[in-house]
Amino acid sequence: MTPTTTLNRTVLVSPTRRRSANRSSLLRLYLVRGVLAVVWAAAFAKAHAPLDALAIALLVAYPLIDAVSSLIDYRNMPRDAERRITAFNAVLSTLAAIAMGVAGTLGVAQALAVFGAWAVIAGAAQLVLGLRRRGRELGRQWPMLIAGGLSFLVGMSYVARALGEQPSLAVLSVYATGGGVFFIIQAGLLAWRASQQRRAPH
Repeated sequence: MTPTTTLNRTVLVSPTRRRSANRSSLLRLYLVRGVLAVVWAAAFAKAHAPLDALAIALLVAYPLIDAVSSLIDYRNMPRDAERRITAFNAVLSTLAAIAMGVAGTLGVAQALAVFGAWAVIAGAAQLVLGLRRRGRELGRQWPMLIAGGLSFLVGMSYVARALGEQPSLAVLSVYATGGGVFFIIQAGLLAWRASQQRRAPH
């Protein structure tokens, strides 16, 4: 095999392999992220009242899961614009985790308000990222778009609830469950798309 042949094969094969590797990494990330969200929701449903050290630790853990997921996504992402969005979300979620730790010591209303504000901004970022990822390789991204839109809207409702007379953190388990399910669905769709493309004639 001559150097020219090796070079040509690298040029022709590498982009396909890279796209496949990126999709596989994203599939695993979405699946793990979704399962962790569902597990967190189950744990928080039992631990949210009273707002003690365990509940506060769980409140801190949820945005940290998102921050770590964004960092992993950032490392595997080839496009600069998408990398900026995930980097922003990683920083945002890290700051949200810190704010949740502080707000949790102040009370239910403060914790719900901080979580809601984070959900609004993170949901908007997820919407933008989902729109940018729509295409042949990653599909229409509708689970991520729905999840991002719902996060934005529900986050605003949480901020409003925090200003009410009887705020409750029980709603956060529903939020996490819904988000986790959409991540798992998106992982399933990526697996289906990869299967279909492997079967397609070349």
